[in-house]
Amino acid sequence: MSDLPFGFSNRDDDDARKRGEEPGGPDANNPFGSGGPGAGGFDPSQLGQMLSSLGQMISGMGQPGSAASGPVNYDIAKRLARQQLGASVTPLTSGATSAVTDAAHLAELWLDGATTLPAGATKTAAWTANDWIEETLPTWKRLCDPVAEQISGMWTAQLPEEAREFAGPMVGMLSQMGGLAFGSQLGQALGQLAKEVLTSTDIGLPLGPSGTAALLPAAISEFSAGLEQPESEILVFLAAREAAHQRLFGHVPWLRQQVLGAVEDYARGIKMDFSALEEAAQGIDPMALSDPSKLEEILSQGTFEPQNTPEQKQALERLETLLALIEGWVEVVVIEAVGDRLPGAGALAETLRRRRGTGGPAEQTFATLVGLELRPRKLREAGALWRRLTADAGMEARDGLWAHPDLLPDSDDLDSPAGFIDSVIGGGTNAFDDPLAQLAATEARERDEAERKRAASGEPDSDGPDLGKDSDKS
Repeated sequence: MSDLPFGFSNRDDDDARKRGEEPGGPDANNPFGSGGPGAGGFDPSQLGQMLSSLGQMISGMGQPGSAASGPVNYDIAKRLARQQLGASVTPLTSGATSAVTDAAHLAELWLDGATTLPAGATKTAAWTANDWIEETLPTWKRLCDPVAEQISGMWTAQLPEEAREFAGPMVGMLSQMGGLAFGSQLGQALGQLAKEVLTSTDIGLPLGPSGTAALLPAAISEFSAGLEQPESEILVFLAAREAAHQRLFGHVPWLRQQVLGAVEDYARGIKMDFSALEEAAQGIDPMALSDPSKLEEILSQGTFEPQNTPEQKQALERLETLLALIEGWVEVVVIEAVGDRLPGAGALAETLRRRRGTGGPAEQTFATLVGLELRPRKLREAGALWRRLTADAGMEARDGLWAHPDLLPDSDDLDSPAGFIDSVIGGGTNAFDDPLAQLAATEARERDEAERKRAASGEPDSDGPDLGKDSDKS
C-alpha cells in the first residue's frame, strides 16, 4: 500500500495492474517514481486537471465560501439534514405552542418541591425539526470542529514532503474535501436525529441556547401514539425532564463546560487508521472523484471512523459517567416531582431509559463520525445511587454534590455505591475533605449494622430494642 491519503493512487502500481503484474517495487511508495517528477512517476501536467476535477466535485456538492472554509462544511450538513426531513415538517399550531407553555409551567411548579435547584429556563419554546437543526447547530460546531481539525491535519501530515511542496493547491482541495466529507456525515446524522428528538436535552447534551427549554410537539405526538398514557400527560412528563435538565445546567456553573469540554478533550487525541484510507483508495483514479458517489462509497466503508487510544477510552469513560449522573439525577428528581400526580410516570421513565439504552441509527452515525456514543452505559446505576442518597442523606445533601465536580461519584462509585453514600451521610459534602470524619462515620455504621443483625437474630443486647436509632449515632 502507498503512504498517500485517499484520493491518490500510485501511478506505477496502476500501470502494473494494467499489465497484469503485482504492484510494488522499490519506488512503490514514491509518488514521483525513481526519477523525480515527470520521470516515469507522477506527471506534473496532470496536476491542473486533478485540481479542476476536485473543484468541479466541490462545486457540485456545495459552493465554497466562508462556511465551507472550515474543517466541516456546515452548509452541506444543514442542507442534507433538511433534505432528509423533506415535506414532513408541518408548521406549529397555536394550540401546540400553548400546550407546551402550559406543560412547562406546571412542570416547574411540581419540580420546586423535588429539588433545591431553582428554575433554570428563562424561555420556553416549541420547535419544529427544522428549528432543532437551526438552534442546535452552534453546539454541534463546537463538538465536531475539534475532531475534524485533528483528522484534517493528519491528512496533510501523511503527504510526502515532495508532494506537499509540489501540490500546495491540492492540499487546500483536500481540506475542502474533508469538510465536505464531514459535512455529509454530520448532515445525515442531524437529519435523522431531528426526526427522533423530543426535547432540546433529549440526548443528554446541552445542545440548545442557554436558558431555553424547548420541546418538539410533532415528535412528541408521534412518540405518544404507541403508548398507553394520554399525550397531555406525556407532554408534562417530558416538560419536567427538560426543565430538570435546565435547572441543572443553569445553576451548576461548571457543568455545561465540563460536558462539552470533555468531548473537545477527547477529540485532541483522535487517531486515524490510514490503512483504511489507503485500502479505500486502491484502484480509485483521482479524476473519478468528480463523481460524488465515489466519495459516498468511501464514507460508507467507515473510512473516517476515528480510532480510540487508551487515553481516549479513559476520557470516554469519564464523559459517560458524567452523562449517566446527569440523566440519573434528572430521572430521580422528575419521578419524585410527578410520580404521585401522573400514574404512568414510572412506565414512561422506563420507556425513555430503554430508548436511550438501545440508541438508533442517528446515534450510531454520530458515533462513527466523532467516535462517541451519546448514551450513558451506567444510567440505571446512577439512578439507583441518586435514589439512595435522597432517601438516606436528603434532598439538600444530594443536590449539594453538584457544587464541585470533585464531589461527584466516579464510575467505581456507581458500581459499588455504599462507601460513597456513607461518606456523604457521615459528614455531608465536607466529609470529602476530612478523612477522620469519614473513618468515624464508617465505624459508626459498622456498629449499627452489627447491632441490627444481633437484634434480627434474637440475641440479647444491653442497649435495648431500639439499637441504631440512638441520637448519638450519625
